[in-house]
Amino acid sequence: MQENKAADRRVQIETAAFGLLALKGYKATSMLEVAKRAHASNETLYKWYGNKQGLFLSMITRTAEAAQETLRHGLTGDQSLWDTLDAAAPLILGMMTGQRAIVLARAAVGDVHDTGTLGRALSEMGRGKIVPLLAALIERHAPDDASELAEVYFDTLVGDLQIRRAMGDIPLLDSQVQAERTARAARVLRALLPETAQ
Repeated sequence: MQENKAADRRVQIETAAFGLLALKGYKATSMLEVAKRAHASNETLYKWYGNKQGLFLSMITRTAEAAQETLRHGLTGDQSLWDTLDAAAPLILGMMTGQRAIVLARAAVGDVHDTGTLGRALSEMGRGKIVPLLAALIERHAPDDASELAEVYFDTLVGDLQIRRAMGDIPLLDSQVQAERTARAARVLRALLPETAQ
């Protein structure tokens, strides 16, 4: 019960932080402002997160969890590769191009001259975690080329969408666009897999 309450409180704090980040940017967002907006004490934020970077690192981790969990399930469950990819692809797209992801990407740019910590964490929790999980899934069908095929799949699925979203060049992806990207990435992967893996 106490654990659930703390988890709910963290979600409230991180939601407040996302709101401030979107409104003010990384540099202008302070822990005190987040605490006030979340109706939490400043001491709680520092106890749980350590500092502002710790808070945003936690937010990055939470944003990436759903896609990673779906891919991990595909490694242990009895779903086919294609069913797993169909389930994971929209989550990967959301993780990379959703509103929260774009707010975090902009925050990482704001931190680049200070520590660069957020940018490294975004890269590690995004591509850095997803591509090896994709490779582990693909390895069952194409053990020799799994890492390269995972890179191709990820690049075909995501492409330059994240940077275009961050620049405001394209809107939030709707379900039709996500479905089209998912189908295209699957077609490319199918074409590259050996015939015995189809």
